[in-house]
Amino acid sequence: MKTKNIPADIKSKSIKEAKDTINKILSKLEKNDADLEASIDDYQRLIHLNNHIDSLFKEKNKEISNITNKSKE
Repeated sequence: MKTKNIPADIKSKSIKEAKDTINKILSKLEKNDADLEASIDDYQRLIHLNNHIDSLFKEKNKEISNITNKSKE
């Protein structure tokens, strides 16, 4: 999933905020009385949050690689 498909409210979250939201959704989904329709929406949100975190890590990895390569020169 490309970052352009990630909703704006998720794109604006930091890694910590996204992780906290994921934990809240997982706790909600682990309850036995979870509504199936709401669970599907929550699952989609988890996918978006996961992709957002993945893109943030890739950006940081790129930054670190650039700094490391510059320091080797």
